[in-house]
Amino acid sequence: MKHMNSEVKEERTSNKKRIDLFLVPIVLIAAFLNLFKIWTDEYANAYYTAAVKSMLQSFHNFFYASFDPGGYVTIDKPPVVFWIQTISAKIFGFHGWSVILPQALAGIGSVLLLYVLVKRTFGVWAGRFAALAMALTPIVPAVSRTNNIDSMLVFTLLVATWMLFRAVRTAKFGWVLAAFAMIGVAFNMKMLQAYMVLPAFYVFYVVATKITWKKKIAFLTTATALMLAVSVSWAVVVDSTSADKRPYMGSSQTNSVLELAFGYNGINRLTGNTSVTGSSHKQPAQAQQQTASSETKQTSSSNAESSQSSNQSKSSSSQKMQAPDGGNQNGMFNTGNPGPFRLFQKGLSDQISWLLPFVIFSIVGLFAGVKFKGPYTAKQKESLFWLAWLLPVAVFFSIAGFFHQYYLIMLAPPIAAFAGAGAVALWSMYKQHNGWKSWLLPSGILTTAALQVYIMSPYVSSIGVAPIAGVGALGVILALVLAIRKERKNSVTNYLGVAAMVVLLAMPAYWAMTPIIYGGNSMLPAAGPDSSSGMGGPPSTATNSKQSGFNGMQPPGSSGSNSSSNNQMQPPSGSSNGGQMQMPGGSSNNGQMQPPSGSSNSVQMPGGSSKNNGQMQIPSSSSSKLSSSKRKSGGMNAEVNTKLLNYLTKNNTGEKYLFATTDSTSAAPYIIKTGKPVMAMGGFSGSDPILTVSKLKSMIKKGEVKYFYLSGMGKGGQSDVITWIKENSKEIPSSKWQSTSSSSQQGPSGNGTLYEITLK
Repeated sequence: MKHMNSEVKEERTSNKKRIDLFLVPIVLIAAFLNLFKIWTDEYANAYYTAAVKSMLQSFHNFFYASFDPGGYVTIDKPPVVFWIQTISAKIFGFHGWSVILPQALAGIGSVLLLYVLVKRTFGVWAGRFAALAMALTPIVPAVSRTNNIDSMLVFTLLVATWMLFRAVRTAKFGWVLAAFAMIGVAFNMKMLQAYMVLPAFYVFYVVATKITWKKKIAFLTTATALMLAVSVSWAVVVDSTSADKRPYMGSSQTNSVLELAFGYNGINRLTGNTSVTGSSHKQPAQAQQQTASSETKQTSSSNAESSQSSNQSKSSSSQKMQAPDGGNQNGMFNTGNPGPFRLFQKGLSDQISWLLPFVIFSIVGLFAGVKFKGPYTAKQKESLFWLAWLLPVAVFFSIAGFFHQYYLIMLAPPIAAFAGAGAVALWSMYKQHNGWKSWLLPSGILTTAALQVYIMSPYVSSIGVAPIAGVGALGVILALVLAIRKERKNSVTNYLGVAAMVVLLAMPAYWAMTPIIYGGNSMLPAAGPDSSSGMGGPPSTATNSKQSGFNGMQPPGSSGSNSSSNNQMQPPSGSSNGGQMQMPGGSSNNGQMQPPSGSSNSVQMPGGSSKNNGQMQIPSSSSSKLSSSKRKSGGMNAEVNTKLLNYLTKNNTGEKYLFATTDSTSAAPYIIKTGKPVMAMGGFSGSDPILTVSKLKSMIKKGEVKYFYLSGMGKGGQSDVITWIKENSKEIPSSKWQSTSSSSQQGPSGNGTLYEITLK
């Protein structure tokens, strides 16, 4: 106990010391990467931004995290992060940057927390290098520059880690409770993803605390019970509330938060299975041959529909969806194929794995000579904590059926911690000529440089040969010189060690800047020369990219000159799974993108060419640099058709909803623009079984809704409703509401049909 008290006193004394001047530029770098030009993102992730707009309007919407101001359906995540975003928007006004700001600050806070966590045990230089590695891990600023949840989630888990470390140092049970309660708070940010750190918390507490096993079990059991209580607190309140008194729980199939947590946002992420309208589909490891027997966008001519259907049947057998890099080896959303080396595959390695070889050598050095039965030093105990965080999360991403690239931010803290602690430990072993351990430093530098060359090689057309050759050559030279000079002790050797660290961080630093240089994507954030595409993969031959991967697509009611072009991406609308291309928050189509049924075998992103049949082209970086104008990168359809909006507003006769549409993609921009209720009948992807024909009839009779915009998205789960709307409505002539702008490109919600229904 005296030892514990002395540690606390030492910590208080340390905290009174002046600020670490070396930390200042690191924090400034993090601030630049996380904050610079976030004000150019007007919509951010429109799905979540629309929810903030709705939550600002009433406490009812605020508490339930309602997607729309009418309280029809919630977003597909718990509310805590969006509560924070709403408070930010209330203070600073409703803007894209004001909903991004909390995540950007959380990214900076994570850098500071990692410095504090590593510095105390491993030394100030370890803390500095860990903080710098965290700041320069490309996926960290890429996510922190958006209103997605993950940056805030990681910050919260690092706060919980600080509490746990303090609990061990002070031997106070209250800090244990606080640490596990904080994980419960994190659960209410992104559900089961927060529990990924639990192995580290349990292992560290058991190994690091010097109390009896009886107390350890009792304390951990109590803390776990508190964590679970905090985790399900909001879910229990929501699920206990009558369904007619609250919004439908978005992306669930049974209108339940707990089902959402442990199904759609839980186990299904691992298995790749997602339930859609009662069926289950498994995402294959790689994009496979697709057969699409679905209808295309709706038109007013039944003869045209019949003709299109015939064409679809002829072409569907030859359509093929390939991976974003032009081949089919990299899976959907560029997350690679499951396996032990998945994190070294294209699309993932450039987001998180730049320092992984160095981390592996660091782990070897930090655990060298450790005996299973102990005793363990403080460094070994905390190294065990970071290892117990790193390994389970790495295993998950190596085998998971479905996730997005930006989820990899969960790996950033342990990688950065080992990079900092390992740099100091390996340098010490090198300087002390500690047998075989002295070879770990040059070996780590050499293998890490080799991996970085491998990571950059697919991007040679974007970044050129010079940086790739430079990193490779300098890595080899510095590693060899360090190996040769291993027996010498002078300042030159010290400079060589610093130079090696600079070389290893140079390209991660550049990659971390790419969302600023080339523009980011707020729906699918990823770093790299194609960061604006949202796919974070190697460039293809396509050109004329937009600043945001889906930014150029057509808003509801726009009619561009390309309406029949084969260069457009048109998801099928009649498949059992809704035919939608799923974006953030999950995938009811298991991460697969369906090619259009009537196309000429070409599925492309905006700006791509159509010469490679059957391949999905990702825009090159040649023309994707961020302009000074506002970016509306809120997703596939972050634009408002002013003519449609004017028509709906003028003809509204007191209806609650401005209009209804199949999914959130079409609804979000109008909610953001007007603050008026727009009904996403099938929730985020259009597949939620929210609405029935009888319920819709009742709403129409009550005068709650009369206009319906139907497109090719989100038909799964509401086919009966859409069929009934078509059979009982009056089609509004497109000349009254449809834009004729030729600058718009066709999107998944473009070229739809507007219907009006009035029932007595």
